[in-house]
Amino acid sequence: MRLPIAFLFASTALSAQSATLDLSHPPATLRTTTRDATLDPTPRPASGGETLVALTFKPAPHPSLTLSPQQGTWAWPANGTLRLRVQNGMPWPVTLTIDVASGAKHLTTTVGLPPGPPQTVSVPLQPTSPRAFGMQVGPPMPFEDGDTLRLVATTVDGAIDPAAVTSVTVSTPQPGAAQTILIGGMEDVAGSDDLRRAYTGIVDRYGQYTRSTWPEKIADDASLKTRASAPLPATASTQLDRYGGRIDLPAMKATGWFRTQKQGDRWWLVTPEGHAFFSLGVNAVNKTDGRTYVQGREFMFAEPAAAEGPFGGTSDSRSDQGSQRDNGMNHGRWWDVYANNVARSLGGGADVETVWRRRTVDRLKAWRFNTLGNWSDPAFAEDQRIAYTVPILIRGDFNTVGTGFDWWGRMPDPFDPRFVKAVTAAVATATKGVRDDPWLLGYFADNELAWAGVGPQGRWALAAGTLAQGPESPAKQDFLAYLKQTHGDVAAFAKAWGVPVSSWNEVAAKGFKAPDPNEAHPAIAGDEIAFLRRYADRYFSTVAHALKQADPHHLFLGGRLAVRTPEVEEASAAYADVTSINTYTDLPEHGFDVAAFKRLDKPVMITEFHFGSTDRGPFGGGVASVASEAERGKAYARFVNAAVASGVIVGTHWFEYVDQPVTGRVLDGENAHIGLVGITDIPFEGFTRAVTETNARAGGK
Repeated sequence: MRLPIAFLFASTALSAQSATLDLSHPPATLRTTTRDATLDPTPRPASGGETLVALTFKPAPHPSLTLSPQQGTWAWPANGTLRLRVQNGMPWPVTLTIDVASGAKHLTTTVGLPPGPPQTVSVPLQPTSPRAFGMQVGPPMPFEDGDTLRLVATTVDGAIDPAAVTSVTVSTPQPGAAQTILIGGMEDVAGSDDLRRAYTGIVDRYGQYTRSTWPEKIADDASLKTRASAPLPATASTQLDRYGGRIDLPAMKATGWFRTQKQGDRWWLVTPEGHAFFSLGVNAVNKTDGRTYVQGREFMFAEPAAAEGPFGGTSDSRSDQGSQRDNGMNHGRWWDVYANNVARSLGGGADVETVWRRRTVDRLKAWRFNTLGNWSDPAFAEDQRIAYTVPILIRGDFNTVGTGFDWWGRMPDPFDPRFVKAVTAAVATATKGVRDDPWLLGYFADNELAWAGVGPQGRWALAAGTLAQGPESPAKQDFLAYLKQTHGDVAAFAKAWGVPVSSWNEVAAKGFKAPDPNEAHPAIAGDEIAFLRRYADRYFSTVAHALKQADPHHLFLGGRLAVRTPEVEEASAAYADVTSINTYTDLPEHGFDVAAFKRLDKPVMITEFHFGSTDRGPFGGGVASVASEAERGKAYARFVNAAVASGVIVGTHWFEYVDQPVTGRVLDGENAHIGLVGITDIPFEGFTRAVTETNARAGGK
């Protein structure tokens, strides 16, 4: 509901009512306050007959304009939206922070204001984020909403009392030079659906974003079939063995299995035929990562009934894991967008799976990849046309330890006998049917376990989490036994750690809070490092032993480490044949300590990395984003070239094969453009061309 401005400023009440406020003709009841900014009150005509005034932010930490009532507060609707008419006066984007306050309470958002005509910035008066709509990144702004160019704040933090608004502040963070915007009316609107409209109709029948275009975007089935089945470049090499090993380099011992060997100053993987092999892999090569929830979000899709057809299904992704905890619209019917498009491009039929796998492997080999990374379709192993990897997923009723990070869940307790049994069972499942296959590169154990927490004290989180458990915890029992052996009596321990305990029972009790390591008590860090090493050693030695018992021929490729500590890396280097690390950085050496692994003299494989952009449909640029599609190939080359030059890295695995759905994948709402192919299964030609050139240099011409 909107009330005429005359009504508002004729009122003598201390609490103003819902209204439009025109800054080019400000009423006497409005107070304007600037800090390191100037407000020129001269009305300036804009399109559509409206007038705006110029607000210039000076170079300063937080230049701002604050609008507030001369007396009392503004009373706004609880379910309302604040709208501001603004125009960027600069030829480049300007970052605006908008803060709505009710006394000490604040509601804050930051938006990017692009150059162009006047637009309406809509700020919901309640906290929100794209996660509430089931995706990690919201749609780009602004968008054409009828005759209005609208910029909706899709991420808003904090909370206010809308019935008692004391101020609205518009600022920009520390500009390097003067920045000018034009600002006009401000209004609060009851029952606005601006936020919902930002997400309405954003996906077409092919799963593509509807409000923009790009070279690979298609409009009909005929175009989809033609482009998805386009001929591949001829890139066959005569200097590789059938596994992709380099016959142009000195041969090594052939064992019939993949293995590792150091030759000169660098480590290599070695093919079953005895040739140097740099693993150029792709993760998640499968047809099931294109699933996105439709139920509860039908308004986002041009054809929501697709979820009811042969490419629909049901899931429930609600979880307390960090990756899913705050994700909304996360259960019910889903639509498998990618599988739907594959069927369209191949015409359906009973053999579509086989044809798709053949086409996919042909593509990967043409782009000079030589390995299927983790999470790939196990059915590829039947074709034996490319090296592949297998995950060992350890599940069971064993004890777990929380670190506060817990992105994919809590840490398994390797001191628990039930963990040993679970490892044996998981290894038996993973090795079944593949232990005699020479095309198998090796096995990964688990994925991105929470070996550390977040923040500056994150290194100690696993030790602190263990001590917080009760005496029934096997990990706690081991740590306590170590502390008793190291310090003897509890008084010595209490002094060394600076804790007020008089018996070991107090330490053993559930809820014991370990102090953070500090200079005054160096024993805390020393003891926790020792325990973290014991923990990691027990985990990796248990897996390594079980795997070598079940399959003595293939490589143990480590645990795909993401959040980690030096103790974990050392244990992996000691027990795994290759330490696998997932890192999203511009260069490998910015993601892990290359020099440390040179000292350990052990090989490493980067098992996840990528570079994404936001100009091909999906809203996110991934964990490591670049400015545009053209920059992705350059970033890929820099990363892989540096990996090859390191001497200890024996492979790089790209994450992932297919772009994530616009509206977020079923697992956790990720929705980034990070694929080699789009959700339509059409390759990104410029990027794959650059990747092919880099791979040919890295893997051998």
